Amino acid sequence: MKRYLLGLSASLLGSSLYFTAQQQFPFSGLNNGDIKQEVFSPAAQKSGAGISKELSARLLSLPAFIPSVAATDWLIQKPAQKASVSRIGDHQIILSNGLVSRTFYVSANIATTSIRNLVTGEEYLRAVKPEADVMIDSVNYPVGGLTGQVDQAYLLPDWLDKMDVIPHSFLFKNFTVSELKAKIQWTSKRWLASTQWKASGKELTCYYEHPELKDIFVEVHYEIYDNIPLISKWVEIKNKGNKKVQVNHFASEIIAYIEPSNSPIGKQEWMKPNFHLENDYAFGGFTYEGSDQSIFWQTDKTYTSQADYNVSMPCVVKSMPEKGPEQVLQPGQAMETFRTYLLALDGTDRERNGLSQRKMYRTLAPWSTENPIFLHLTSTKPEVVKQAVDQCKATGYEMIILSFGSGLHMEDTSAANLEKFRSLAAYAHSKGIQIGGYSLFSSRSIDAENDVINIKTGKPGGTIFGTAPCLGSKWGIAYLEKLDKFFEATGFDLLEHDGPYPGDFCASENHPGHHGYGDSQWNQWKQSINFYASLAKKGIYMNLPDFYFLSGSNKVSVGYKEVNWSLPRAQQIILGRQNNYDGTWTRIPSMNWTFVPLVEYHGGGAAATLEPLSEHLDAYEAHMKQNYGAGIQACYRGNRLYDTEATKALVTKEIAHYKKYRDILNADIIHLQRPTGRDWDGFMHADPQLKQKAFAMFFNPLSQPVTRTIRLPLYYAGLKNSAKISIEGAAPIPVTLNSGREATISITIPANGSTWVVAE
Repeated sequence: MKRYLLGLSASLLGSSLYFTAQQQFPFSGLNNGDIKQEVFSPAAQKSGAGISKELSARLLSLPAFIPSVAATDWLIQKPAQKASVSRIGDHQIILSNGLVSRTFYVSANIATTSIRNLVTGEEYLRAVKPEADVMIDSVNYPVGGLTGQVDQAYLLPDWLDKMDVIPHSFLFKNFTVSELKAKIQWTSKRWLASTQWKASGKELTCYYEHPELKDIFVEVHYEIYDNIPLISKWVEIKNKGNKKVQVNHFASEIIAYIEPSNSPIGKQEWMKPNFHLENDYAFGGFTYEGSDQSIFWQTDKTYTSQADYNVSMPCVVKSMPEKGPEQVLQPGQAMETFRTYLLALDGTDRERNGLSQRKMYRTLAPWSTENPIFLHLTSTKPEVVKQAVDQCKATGYEMIILSFGSGLHMEDTSAANLEKFRSLAAYAHSKGIQIGGYSLFSSRSIDAENDVINIKTGKPGGTIFGTAPCLGSKWGIAYLEKLDKFFEATGFDLLEHDGPYPGDFCASENHPGHHGYGDSQWNQWKQSINFYASLAKKGIYMNLPDFYFLSGSNKVSVGYKEVNWSLPRAQQIILGRQNNYDGTWTRIPSMNWTFVPLVEYHGGGAAATLEPLSEHLDAYEAHMKQNYGAGIQACYRGNRLYDTEATKALVTKEIAHYKKYRDILNADIIHLQRPTGRDWDGFMHADPQLKQKAFAMFFNPLSQPVTRTIRLPLYYAGLKNSAKISIEGAAPIPVTLNSGREATISITIPANGSTWVVAE
């Protein structure tokens, strides 16, 4: 919060390559004279230099840019400014939305000359690079960009019109502007957040041709979003000739960023710039940070004036696959790269940067805000399933997931198996309950013909999970077809896909889904995301223990060690709170699932499990309070929700409480104090758009009650001077907020228990 407020000061707005002496800032609270402005040299403003008449006319058809900076904190209130594509003079195109901008200089070619956080005034770019690189038939071609920058440490406007085309590069010929289009056609069939962020904005498409490659055309797409400092980018390569070509490799984003720190000699911890870079080519983790395999921070040997004597500072970042994609384009074919997203950040505040990333996911993956209440059922016996359906109906649950080990086998597409689960789905639907189940892809071996082949040994093994099938093998292709058939025939509502494609390369040259090692990762990824997109279009919910949110996935593990659920119940409860606390820094609550072992899981016996449920109501209640209180669904894994009327009453009460406050409990979390076992711990949800602006939960791991004076940070709840605080539903008490928008309250937390407050 403090970083943002400082960012509003005129001193941090700084100068920009696109500010001129005549431009005014309609920014409340600032005088125009306070803003440092910069004027182009006459040479840099020369009309039409290096631009065709047609392109010059096209550029001049854009609306003139009117600089404007958001006057409100976008994390609390949507800015008045909308995303726009406009021009500055007759040489520049700018994407802007009052929060972030990307500016292009058009002369002999087109090049990005500025990427800027408009609120703080921070410039991210120190040097001009190509807009992309593409390797075609083993020859690398820059796309756009300019060469001849005098010094790579900084960029002066006077240099631009003296810079020239990069040799052998694709040349900018034209552009179009359009409205932002949805990447995934998504059908929503269940509860989702009411204060949903809808993606809207503008798309700029730049068209390139090559003087030597007459039949190959490149398009570079940029999207800028409304209400969020976010810009996306991807590249499309088209073969319009009569001969096939091979796209060996690409870099779809190249940013020579201003290094936040440097040292002339010796080892050091280097700082990344104040932006988050992410693409949808990610596998093998529960967070993007743990899944990233295609964002590379590299050195820049052309930057010879850097302070590092060894020129070893990683000050260029590229978005590209590690190997491949080695895609063959037949005549008339085209390929798109993955999409890269740049989110401008305000500084180093972990909570604020995490909130920014969470709002990005709400915008790019609105399906991740769906959050059905589900039971993880351990049996597919019809009588057990129907009893579970009836219990879900009675207590307010909304979905049943037929768990691993339940007997569900989606690969069995026999008439008898399909009819069994069609009938069970029909019964569940008749009671208003959705149903789905578990299927294992990776972490198993099929056979030598269909498994991933290790390039070093020429044999199966050595994959991310030891052994794994190749999705491009005959078995892998048939596997996805069988799952499609199963869902179509049964009417299932959910897929829990264990071991989604984790990024394995496969050296087989006999698999029909890929030619060899170089295209194996790309092709398996494409199979996966196309499959998930098709499920999203049908409204099928997806639990995937992998970060496929930008491809249609709904939920991932919060991040826990499975064997910890075999520990004694009391330990599970505190460890579970730690998992929930740690798993919500960069992910919204509904993106996560956690776990509760109603029956034994990974051992532990009676000391670890909740069955018989009626004998462990205290642990059952504690799990539900902390999980539903965090807005995180748990895999309550067992064969029933309740065993006695007392157990039923407990479950019904907790679900009713969750549903009463469901909107605010699914809002983003402000982290108050991590569980340590030494004192209270807690978190707070905040959403300024709701009537209930904040909901805080406090937990006491100690064996005696504690009373604590706690400050609630209500800035991100949108509250300014005062708030009405209600403790566990009691009559609200007015509280005056301090200058930091904090409310000070006194809370008594029962021994080994919890309490909660609501702020309006």
